[in-house]
Amino acid sequence: MATLIPYMDVQGLGKRIGDRVLFHDISFTINERDHIGLIAKNGTGKSTLLSILSGEEGYDEGQIIFRNELKIGYLEQTPHFNSNDTVLEAVKQNITTTPTLSHDSLEQSARQILTRFNITDLTQRTSELSGGQIKRIALARVLIQEPDLLILDEPTNHLDLEMIEWLENYLSRSTMAILMVTHDRYFLDRICSVIIEMDNSQIYNYKGNYEYYLQKRQERINNTVAEIARANNLYRTELDWMRRMPQARGHKARYREEAFYELEKIAKRRLDERNIRLEMSGGYIGNKIFEARSVSKAFNDNIILKDFNYTFSRYEKLGIVGNNGVGKSTFIKMLLGLEPIDNGKFDIGTTVRFGYYSQEGIQFDNNAKVIDAIRNIAEYVDLGNGEHLSASQFLQHFLFSPQEQHTYIYKLSGGEKRRLYLCTVLMSNPNFLILDEPTNDLDIMTLQILEEYLINFRGCLIIVSHDRYFMDKVVDHILVFQGEGVVQDFPGGYTLYRESQSTTASTTTTNKSNPKNYKESNNHSAKKKLSFKEKREFEQLTLDIEMLESEKRLIEQELSSGSISTETIIAHSKRLPLLNDELDEKSMRWLELSEIESGS
Repeated sequence: MATLIPYMDVQGLGKRIGDRVLFHDISFTINERDHIGLIAKNGTGKSTLLSILSGEEGYDEGQIIFRNELKIGYLEQTPHFNSNDTVLEAVKQNITTTPTLSHDSLEQSARQILTRFNITDLTQRTSELSGGQIKRIALARVLIQEPDLLILDEPTNHLDLEMIEWLENYLSRSTMAILMVTHDRYFLDRICSVIIEMDNSQIYNYKGNYEYYLQKRQERINNTVAEIARANNLYRTELDWMRRMPQARGHKARYREEAFYELEKIAKRRLDERNIRLEMSGGYIGNKIFEARSVSKAFNDNIILKDFNYTFSRYEKLGIVGNNGVGKSTFIKMLLGLEPIDNGKFDIGTTVRFGYYSQEGIQFDNNAKVIDAIRNIAEYVDLGNGEHLSASQFLQHFLFSPQEQHTYIYKLSGGEKRRLYLCTVLMSNPNFLILDEPTNDLDIMTLQILEEYLINFRGCLIIVSHDRYFMDKVVDHILVFQGEGVVQDFPGGYTLYRESQSTTASTTTTNKSNPKNYKESNNHSAKKKLSFKEKREFEQLTLDIEMLESEKRLIEQELSSGSISTETIIAHSKRLPLLNDELDEKSMRWLELSEIESGS
């Protein structure tokens, strides 16, 4: 087996900004061909670390050892170009030509990849481009350099689903070493074979993809919970000894005293894990939500909607997908009355109370504190059944510690501000949530909390997102904006939709070569009914799913009660992911059989 060449060795790295320590004593190695995903909470310095490793920023302690003549390509989270440069000039900026990368081949590569990213006017000035277009140009610029080590900060932001899938395939086949920060968990899972987690100023390495990381991280948390529980039991005994201990201490007493303080550190550790199942009441919402009646909208020749009709149901959870520029955000703004309609009408129920999370976000008073931004909306939020959650408790659930809640907003990172913005939307307790690209700039930990919140949300929901994992977890069905005013309603998540597209494309290819088989297969599928065995399976699945859901609810209630033993917590923590997997598998099969049943 060939020995991998170390590209970069990071030893004891530390960085602070003012009085805030971002990270301390960070050590890890990047080897040839490594595909590494970096995971950490917003505000812990992920982007700063990538900037340091790329040579764009300095550090306070430690050292970084590079392989000689290592060529690094770096994609910033928010790239910047000279506003007077054309698109083509921006892409070729500061790239040195070589015998293998001549001027002509550089320009040809730039044109090819820009076309792939739907940027065709290469003479347009960068000052005229959107933030998303700037990100795509920066990505194109990095890729055509073909570096030894590719450092990517949120590469999928502002890319539509087709571009994300293309980039995913490109990078998964690449022999470049890759270090990336991304919130897109499918992207992470399919590209990276090593996960590095930064947590509480420590580094944890996992030799596997994202799914493997989740499994091993849970094992680590379970072990830590058990360790803290054992330390607490012993701590109570030792604390009693310390209080009774005479002032005259011998060698053994001093040794035991030192051991006591080490034990105290473990016993007082606090895991940033929420066992609360946050179920917001959302307030009453009537049966009438909204109806779209012959709605049409166009910008010159760009048709967004054409005679669009739709009736939104109570408690519906809808996802909206489509390529950039087809009108997804415009549709949301029309529904909210923020964008005029050319023809038709949105008829909205009187009990509907919208909560809107937009791509643009909101402007905070930077001199205010985090807790003030929430208390300005409400002191507490109603959970239903007479239960309430204070503004501070709500912020803790979304990863703002009591200390961080009294931080001034201007000190927050971009991701932390987006998380705070999300809290302001949810704190208003709407019964109809509309989230436009909510996953951009949020860390994976926050996304997991948001997913849980939305799954349990007792209200209506519309999500516009390019995050396939997020959509699969949360929505019941999707509207696919296909352009030219065409909108398809698909019953299921994004993955099911893409699989159906692949099947359709495959069937179309087969049909062209054998039209007779196409006709026969269509007749067969039209007449397909559940067999006796399938009916029995369908009935059993219904019972199994009900039992599994009941078990899941019971486990979650016990975990949030705070009154169960450590052993029970560990057992429940191990059972819950297995339970979710079993539920997903049985629900998928139930859905397949139910579609046959409803179509027969």
